[in-house]
Parts: sequence; C-alpha cells; structure tokens
Amino acid sequence: MHVREALIIALRSMGAARLRTALTMLSIITGVTAVIVLVGLGDGMRTSFDKQMGDLAAGITIAQSTAEVPGGNGARNLNDDDLAALAKAPDITDLTPLLTGVGVLHYGSNPYSATLVGTSVGWLRIRNRELEYGRFFTDEEYRSKAKVIVIGTRAVNYLFGGNGAAAVGSNIKVDRGTFKVIGVLRTAGDQDNYGVMPMTTARADVWGVGAGGNYLSGIGVMATNVDRVPAAVNEIESILDKQHSIREAGYRDYSVTALINQMEDTDQYLAVLTWFAVGVAGISLFVGALGVTNIMLVTVTERTSEIGIRKAIGARRSAIMKQFLIESMTLSSLGGLGGVGLGIGLTLAGAVLIPEYAPRFGAPQVSLPAVLLAFAVSLVIGFVAGGYPALRASRLHPIDALRY
Repeated sequence: MHVREALIIALRSMGAARLRTALTMLSIITGVTAVIVLVGLGDGMRTSFDKQMGDLAAGITIAQSTAEVPGGNGARNLNDDDLAALAKAPDITDLTPLLTGVGVLHYGSNPYSATLVGTSVGWLRIRNRELEYGRFFTDEEYRSKAKVIVIGTRAVNYLFGGNGAAAVGSNIKVDRGTFKVIGVLRTAGDQDNYGVMPMTTARADVWGVGAGGNYLSGIGVMATNVDRVPAAVNEIESILDKQHSIREAGYRDYSVTALINQMEDTDQYLAVLTWFAVGVAGISLFVGALGVTNIMLVTVTERTSEIGIRKAIGARRSAIMKQFLIESMTLSSLGGLGGVGLGIGLTLAGAVLIPEYAPRFGAPQVSLPAVLLAFAVSLVIGFVAGGYPALRASRLHPIDALRY
C-alpha cells in the first residue's frame, strides 16, 4: 500500500511538471536508444563480415618469398611439383595454382591495364568471389587452353561503359592475343582490377604472364574445415620444406598465410569498435544520470514544506526516502522503456533499409543482452541518482522544513 501511494505521488509530481519531466526522460531515452542501436549495428556488421568471409575461413595462401636469414638457400620458385606434392596432404581439400602479372586489355580503341591471373576452376571459391554476369571457365577449357577471360568491373567500366551484360560474349585483345569475355566478376571494392583466365592459356599465350615451364606465383589452399587449418599449415610447411630442401624455418623461401588469422583480427577490431561506440553512448546515459539527480534535488527543494508536514504528523525517514527513490526510479524506468522501444524500432527499421541501400554494412540485429543491459542501467541510474536527494529529504528536520 505504501509503495502504491508513493508511486501515485511520484506520477502526480511528474505530471505537475510535464516539460521538466519530459526533458529529463529524453536524456535517458537518448542514451538507451543509442546503446541498443549501436550494438545492433555492430552485431550486424560482424555477422555480415562472418557470412561474407565464412568460406574463406579455411583458406590458406602460399606465396614466394626470399630466405629470411642471410646466407640461406637461394630462393626457389613455387612450381607444379609443389602443387602435386601438396595434393597428397590429408587436411587439404582443394588447391588452386596462381600465375599473376600485368597486361593490357583492348576493346576497340580503349586500352586498360589489368592484373591478369592464370588459375584453375577453383579460383572463385578460394577467393570467395561471385559472378555478376556470364560464367567461369570450365575444366575442359582449362585443359584445352581456351582463350577465354573473366574480367572485373573496372575493366567493364573502361572498356564497355559499365555495361556488363554487353561485355559477355565480346572479343577483346589481351596484349597480342584475342580472348572471349565469358563472365564479369561482382564488385569487391579495390579487388576489381582482375582479368582471370585458365593458367594453361596464360602460360601459352599471354605476354607478361606466361613465364613458361612450371613456375607459379602462388598457390591457394582450402583446408578440409576451419578446425583443421593449423594442421593443414603444418603439413604445407613440412611438404614444402622437403620440396625446397629447407632444414630450418628461417631459411624458408615461401610464406604461408592462414586467412582465418586475418579474419579473427578484423573481427576483434569490429568488436572493439562496437564497444567504443557503446562507451560513447554510455556518456549520454551518464549525462542523463546527472539530469535525474539535478531534477530530484530541485524536487526536494520545491517540496520541503510537504516533507515537513509529513514528518510532523509521524512519517518516518524511511518513508520519505522511499517516496523520492520511487519517484526517481519511476522517472528513469519510464525513460528506459521509451529508449528500449525507440531503439528496437530504429534497429528493425535499419534491418529493412540498410540491406537495400548499403548492403555491405549488414542488417542491424536487435541484441537482447544489449536491451536488458541498457534498461538495467536506466534503473540503476534512477536508484543512484535519486539516492542522495532522497537521503537529503529524509534528513530534513520537521521544524526547519516547515519554516522553509
């Protein structure tokens, strides 16, 4: 009964100063909303990143490098023999040879300098790329050294005015040879400068890429699954050390990079960025706490006479303190509920709009822990911010309060 009466008094007091109450609640609403929305955006970005890069989690790249220790063995090129030896590793499920260089693409009078890649049919999976138009080359085209090429969107923009559909089926010159465009890669930011063709064709016909023999610029590897990546890396190093007659790790003339390590670093960066943003939103909640404290101090001052009358007729200090604590927590909890509603609403709206207008950022996700945490913080703000004013009110002497 006492709690109900205190709640009624609190609501009447808040209703008597609607503008002041609304402005105070707005600071709580803003802070809670910011926490929910920012956590939702961060979770959406991380989920989108994990989804887009999920297929790369088991990816490993091998590239040529010079020996790290002076006096080491002369650096040997990666080659087809290395590729064949790696194919026997139990924790490797797919291998893609890579032969890269720079070449000039011509269509009509338009030239364009591109990074040419000679590879096998597994390149799309290894690089986690997709096609916007057309298709990728087949095993048959790889074996027959077919003069076909898949180009990136930058080449399409320069050579075909951005018309990817028109590019498919067209013939372009790659240095001295004529190639048929069979596909256009979907854009991937700064990785749109590619011209991809069968490695057999690159070796036989392309100037600047064909190095003859069995030379490889690098090798793309897929482990059987993410958990087997460390084992696959150990197998790669063991096999290539034997292939290249390397006795110590410091003399290795190749480098092995597990993409999952880079992905974990990026994921941690996104997590830190998200919590930094939440920290900034927390500042808004702190400002809201100061606002609640200030308003409660003003309320105590305004109602000093009322406190004196209540104490004069027998109200205990605990009753006075309870009244103002309930009023403070009511104010902050209503603001917290408003912030939760607004935060969830904005997050759901973003989940609809962001995939349509900014798909790379990922759809925001409502985080239940963030919602509960933000609301709990608003309650704590009400308790802490109202504690001192409530204690101050309960300590007023009845005579002094009545004289005020």
